[in-house]
Amino acid sequence: MFALVTQKAYERHRRRFDALDAENHGLEWLRLADDGVLHGPPGAHPEVGWLSSDVFFSGLIERFFEVVERAPGFRWLQSAASGVDLEHYGRLLSRGARMCNAHLTAIPIAEYVLRAVLDVYQDAGRWRAARADGRWEHHDFRELWRSRWLIIGLGAIGAETARRARAFEAHVTGVRRHPAGDEPVDAMIAPDGVLTALAEADVVVLAAPATPETENLVDDDFLSAMKTGSVLVNVARGKLVDDEALLRALDGDGLGAAVLDVFNTEPLKPDHPYWAHPKVVLTPHSSGGGIGRWERGAELFCDNLRRLLADEPLTNEVAAMQLPATDLPFAWGRR
Repeated sequence: MFALVTQKAYERHRRRFDALDAENHGLEWLRLADDGVLHGPPGAHPEVGWLSSDVFFSGLIERFFEVVERAPGFRWLQSAASGVDLEHYGRLLSRGARMCNAHLTAIPIAEYVLRAVLDVYQDAGRWRAARADGRWEHHDFRELWRSRWLIIGLGAIGAETARRARAFEAHVTGVRRHPAGDEPVDAMIAPDGVLTALAEADVVVLAAPATPETENLVDDDFLSAMKTGSVLVNVARGKLVDDEALLRALDGDGLGAAVLDVFNTEPLKPDHPYWAHPKVVLTPHSSGGGIGRWERGAELFCDNLRRLLADEPLTNEVAAMQLPATDLPFAWGRR
């Protein structure tokens, strides 16, 4: 069996792959280099592949799927991403291949959310400015203690964020269409209760997938219902936010700040108003960049490959998709 991985992933996790080789003597590796050249036996086609995190930032994604889609016997893809909104995934499933996603970035994204909210609450920019000017200047700031959070989407990211917020003794309300009953929150509500809950929330975190139901969820009505001085955090998808409505709210006296890591158009255009808006904290879709995801991803890929070879159930298997991949059969928060 030939397995497709990037050259970077192969070099980073060679010891894990060698252990797999020892267990499965028929396993060989096809390695996709940064220049798009495929290294391996001439004419070989992969049966399985790992779409590791580095693919998404290297410009190799189209080349990766070109190799996969030309392979007549391709059986299974392990993605390092949690989202399932690439058209390539649907094409693979439609031809009978299997696919698994991953929740490798839940930990760094949750840490990002807490850091960003703390930065806003503590007005840390004032300390930075004072230091740059050589000024010894004190200021008071807000605390997370007893703040009230509304997290829309209680999957891996939402749950990890909730755990960390509660460690600061914040009160967390979660939003999920189909609660499992074990969510790490103080209260749960259905999506139809969001507008009412916004009035009490100091921090609102978007962690739901982009579906027809969540597109432009944050509109004028949503924003006008938010508590004065509250903070909006979007680590989900840009499609959840109506940009014009958000800019209107930011220009008013109600919304305190918006922490935005995802956008409707990426990269964000240089002339977009978000860049210069004083109430916007902006990062380039980087909240999931924790380096621990590399090892978690390799561990999941190797474990699932063992399961595949042993004909055992796979972890995080995606059972069904629709094209275009926007109307997905997942409950909110399963990102």
